[in-house]
Parts: sequence; structure tokens; C-alpha cells
Amino acid sequence: MTFIIIFIWTLTVFAQEFTQTPSVKTVTPGENVVMSCKFSSAPSYVSWYLQKPGEAPKLMIYYTNTLQSGTPSRFSGSGSNRDFILTISGVQTEDAGHYYCQSYHSSSDVFTQ
Repeated sequence: MTFIIIFIWTLTVFAQEFTQTPSVKTVTPGENVVMSCKFSSAPSYVSWYLQKPGEAPKLMIYYTNTLQSGTPSRFSGSGSNRDFILTISGVQTEDAGHYYCQSYHSSSDVFTQ
């Protein structure tokens, strides 16, 4: 049986508090995965990144729900106010890695790690 391990990170930066859950999730191919990113104050929008070992983070979703070119349609983003969600419908083995959410607040970006 194949397992996929997904890591989600939490960090507090610039007085902006984040909670990403779950911190680690193990799933099997074909399952649906839901990751959340909650903020202490409402951002204008959120971006989601995937980082694989030895690679730079890759932008997957921006402006909360817009897929970056090349991002498979099984990925989707949603949310508003302080709560944002990344969903992978029918996760694949190549989706394993570290996921990061990035918030945009007026004129400053804040990254989770």
C-alpha cells in the first residue's frame, strides 16, 4: 500500500498569527485531503505553495482560489475572512511534500514555514 505524507507548517511573523492544520497528514492515493490555514487577522488573499525535497517552493494557488499554470485541477483553494482551505481531490503520490500558505495583507506578504 502506498502512503503519501503531507506536512503543513505553522509560524508567527510580524505579529500575524497562523495556524495550519493538520501539521502532518498521511493518506493513501485517491483520498481527498483538506488543509486549513487560519489567521489572527483577515488577509486580503492567500497563496498556497508545495515544496518537495531539494526543490524551491512551487506556487500552486494564488488570490485564494486561482490555479497557477500547471497546477492540476484536483487542487482547489477557498476561504474568506480568517479561514482558508486547500483541498486536493483524489490525492496522487506526486502531491507529497511540504505545503505552505502565504497571506497578503495590504502592502506586506507574510509566509508560513
